[in-house]
Amino acid sequence: MFELFLSAFVTFFVVVDPPGCAPIYAGLTRDATRKQSVSMAVRATIISGLILLVFGLFGEQLLSTLGIELDSFRIAGGIMLFIIAIEMVFEKRTERRVERAEKVSADPEIEDVSVFPMAMPMMAGPGAIAAIMLLMNQANGIEQSAIVFAAAALVLLITMLSLIAARPLMNLLGTKVEAAITRLLGVVLAALAAQFVIDGIRGTLLT
Repeated sequence: MFELFLSAFVTFFVVVDPPGCAPIYAGLTRDATRKQSVSMAVRATIISGLILLVFGLFGEQLLSTLGIELDSFRIAGGIMLFIIAIEMVFEKRTERRVERAEKVSADPEIEDVSVFPMAMPMMAGPGAIAAIMLLMNQANGIEQSAIVFAAAALVLLITMLSLIAARPLMNLLGTKVEAAITRLLGVVLAALAAQFVIDGIRGTLLT
């Protein structure tokens, strides 16, 4: 059980990337009051949690309705996570997130960033959705499913705390440390993604 929790926690932590979300959120909310910043962080966490909950519970049924085999989704999801990992290692993902954040902050009509871009696609983006569907497929029974959801919830909680503490956190860590952490997490995600692809190919060949 602990191995499942650890695997799920590491996967979600790497995909959601709390250290990477913090500086972007700090930039998006630089003109907001402390109360507004905390409120948006909490709201983003709740919304992203609901998104992952829905896909975790009903993702398999959706695939079945679309006629997509789970092993095919393992392969596709693994490839997608691997691409995200490569982008993290070479800091392309961070650059894209910053560009998206700049577009949002430049629009005077957009004030609440809790839904977009924080909840979706930063906290509950395609990578996180693919991860929870893959992990839920591997879980056997209610207990293991609960462990997967608990791991996701813990990562979202950590992300929320990092958003709330974004400004002092960035002053403490600095951009170089944040970049190093992101690259390290990218390497870990690449290994996890490769395992998803291997499992999918193995399942396809054995059926």
